[in-house]
Amino acid sequence: MSQSDLELVLLPAVRQLEMLRAREISVTELAEAHIKQIDRLEPYLNAFADFDADRVRVQAQAMDATSKSSAPLHGLPVTVKSSIATAGYRCEIGSRLNQDDIPRQDAVVVARMRAAGALILGTTNCPEFLMAYETNNLLHGRTNNPWDLDRSPGGSSGGESAAIAAGLSSAGLGSDSGGSVRVPAHFTGICSIKPTPGRIPGRGHLPPCVGPFGVLGAIGPMARTMQDVSLLFRTLSGQDRDDPLSAPVPLRTPNLDELRTNAIGFFEDDGLTSVTSETRAAVNAAAQALRDAGFRVSPFRPHTLEQLRKLWWKFFVQCGAMFYEPTIRGRHAQLSPIFREFLSMADSVSALTSTELLNAWAELDLLREKTLEEMSEFPVLLCPVASIPAFRHGERAWNVEGKAVKYLDAVRYTQWFNVLAAPAAVVPVGESEGLPIGVQIIARPFEDETALGIASIVDAAFGYRPPPIALPR
Repeated sequence: MSQSDLELVLLPAVRQLEMLRAREISVTELAEAHIKQIDRLEPYLNAFADFDADRVRVQAQAMDATSKSSAPLHGLPVTVKSSIATAGYRCEIGSRLNQDDIPRQDAVVVARMRAAGALILGTTNCPEFLMAYETNNLLHGRTNNPWDLDRSPGGSSGGESAAIAAGLSSAGLGSDSGGSVRVPAHFTGICSIKPTPGRIPGRGHLPPCVGPFGVLGAIGPMARTMQDVSLLFRTLSGQDRDDPLSAPVPLRTPNLDELRTNAIGFFEDDGLTSVTSETRAAVNAAAQALRDAGFRVSPFRPHTLEQLRKLWWKFFVQCGAMFYEPTIRGRHAQLSPIFREFLSMADSVSALTSTELLNAWAELDLLREKTLEEMSEFPVLLCPVASIPAFRHGERAWNVEGKAVKYLDAVRYTQWFNVLAAPAAVVPVGESEGLPIGVQIIARPFEDETALGIASIVDAAFGYRPPPIALPR
């Protein structure tokens, strides 16, 4: 693989698009550079669930032959998490129960991405049924972190984050009901946003984002820079009139002065779960960068965080297990250990009664109201993504600042904002022993552009670094 090809695949997506429009490169040349990077690194990373180089070449040549090169994503090589319906590609949600499932129809967001001219490279690996922060399954195996192959790229959008971080893909789509685009971005040193549910249409996600997952879940863009994430958000957002969860919210483009009207509250931890010293340093570095950019940034932490976390557990873990029960009944022998681990967590507590579920649903709205009231002075929050950087495959507990931190507690910093249905962006800021450390920027529901704009300022101050494996050897 040539030096120029390596440099090309690691460029921001917006720069790749500029080169395509200026005809400095062809779609075929850009696609071929990505194919070479995939051939070189996929044996180490195992990021893909479905990839066919010849299919990519045929699509690229067809794009070069068309005159319709003004589409906003024309020729950009992208990937899609294998839980988002992509017609003609395996979308098995990491499960043997869905082996060789190939949708005939695109999810709404994938159809929009194709219409915008994107070149789909393939679908990416995820944990079985998405219920883990580590990407591993019996169908496609384990995905490795490009910063350290002994570590996880996170989950459930771990294949997506690994591919983007290492230059196998320019950008792509993940999904997030408990941190699943944010934790992988943090673990691999890229950017992402979990939008307000419905701002980017969720229809066509597998399984459907319904019931409590209509509040918790969202499809979110992932890329190496916030400028790229913002481009995908602007291109793919907009009401899906057939989706009752998709509101007619117009796209906004706040300028710097408008963004500065938002006071930012930051906190290093939630007072219950310890974070590493490098994580604290990253949050404080991001806070200082925003002060330097003219923002008012002050210590602030909502009082409702632990209540939100307990509510997330009920909906994600307990209701999640209830949703999957009809699918997996009598088929447990075919399930991945990582999904059986999730089921054991759900089984560790008694099943929700109808009254408990009804009360939890009512508490959801009351807690959201209370939290948003608390955020009236600080409509934007800055905090960690997780207690720790990328963990080793199979690790489930850590000692952080002399205190034991368990698996789901380590990533509780993302879970709150799923319950809040708030947009939350992740930007790489620091590092810990050679591993990336990201921070999280959260805005109020439907103010996604605020989160994107402020995250872009942080990204400009720090920014993406390629993992060593992606560079020439």
